[in-house]
Amino acid sequence: MTRRTLAPITAIAAVLAAVLLALSACGNGDDPPRAAAPTSSPSTSSASTSSAPTPSATRSARVDPESGLPWVGVADLPPQARQTLELIDAGGPFPYPGKDGSTFGNLEGLLPKEPRGYYAEYTVPTPGSRDRGARRIITGEGGEYYWTADHYQQFERIRR
Repeated sequence: MTRRTLAPITAIAAVLAAVLLALSACGNGDDPPRAAAPTSSPSTSSASTSSAPTPSATRSARVDPESGLPWVGVADLPPQARQTLELIDAGGPFPYPGKDGSTFGNLEGLLPKEPRGYYAEYTVPTPGSRDRGARRIITGEGGEYYWTADHYQQFERIRR
């Protein structure tokens, strides 16, 4: 498929992602937390002194306010992504030198809008894949890092 034939599909996917993000922000309570939150026993807490975060505060803590994307911790990334982060920090060498470090155009518009050349992309190897696979880490000139496991269909901001 060419980029021209993928454009309508990408646009629809972006709209669906925006709708899903908006629905999850509404707090219907159906979405499970990414990690179990610590709880307190009833015997040690009271309604007047509870410092437990509200559901909306917990949800907003899971979303990067700058990009509107969910956060993902480095420890929650696959091992190959953690290795790619180490290579980025070290300046390489990268498995695909002609591709890794090249400009990511943000054609899907899912990352914050920035001038061309602001973002760079790096391959995250996929075990068993015969090609580069679908996984990437995108870096921004401002020091931000993003993760996609599905070739730019969805992103998470990496919390470092």
